[in-house]
Amino acid sequence: MRLDKFLAESSVGRRKIVRIYIKEGLIEVNGEVITEPSMDINENSDVIKYLGKVVSYTGKVYYMFNKPAGCITARKDKDHRTVFDFFDDDKMNGVFHVGRLDKDTEGLLLLTNDGEFEHKLMHPQEHIEKTYFFWALGSLDEENRKQLEQGIYIGKGEILTKPAKIEVHRCGMYKDFKHEMPIDNLNNIDSNQYNQPVVSGYLTITEGRNHQVKRMLKAAGCYVVYLKRVSIGGLMLDESMEKGRYRLLTEVEIKKLGIGRVI
Repeated sequence: MRLDKFLAESSVGRRKIVRIYIKEGLIEVNGEVITEPSMDINENSDVIKYLGKVVSYTGKVYYMFNKPAGCITARKDKDHRTVFDFFDDDKMNGVFHVGRLDKDTEGLLLLTNDGEFEHKLMHPQEHIEKTYFFWALGSLDEENRKQLEQGIYIGKGEILTKPAKIEVHRCGMYKDFKHEMPIDNLNNIDSNQYNQPVVSGYLTITEGRNHQVKRMLKAAGCYVVYLKRVSIGGLMLDESMEKGRYRLLTEVEIKKLGIGRVI
């Protein structure tokens, strides 16, 4: 195994970071300082040290995280709580998030130390489906749905979105569904008459543009007030996990992502 690969899969840091560590002379192999990232090592018998401490090989890890609203998808932020604040620090040095969710979006987020896994999931040519559940102010008629399914313009100078799947779950007036909507405060709702139309449903996309789901629904005449990612590929969010909880994926679950065997 390459030395940089070993370090990246042992929670020392991401591949590009550990290469810097190696070139700076911070890594020893069997007592000798090594400065070549591509050096072959035996992860079972060689003794590798970083800053004088023995590095234990952990291998590739894949986490499912049930992201709550209110935290940002980043490693550190001076003003806001991040998704990494929910994890034990000693496990996460070489782990990174796969894609991202907006601060106010909940649901399925994957984290790993496997760069190939991230590439396969996020590369546009893979067309991995991502499904989101939403509540929005407004309504979706047949024409709006066709636009979402066939492609819709969501910004000046941008091309049409790729074909999507839309499934309407609920539609009607806010007064009829207010108890189903997982939202504490909606300033845009008419609190006296509750005659604001609302709609909920599932939108499945294969792209990853900035704020894409919100922008697609806005282009169709709806304002998203709640958004939750429920699946990636064939992998569903484990709803038994409370918000802010995480666990390792099983090999069966990784296969459900439809990107081949990566373990």
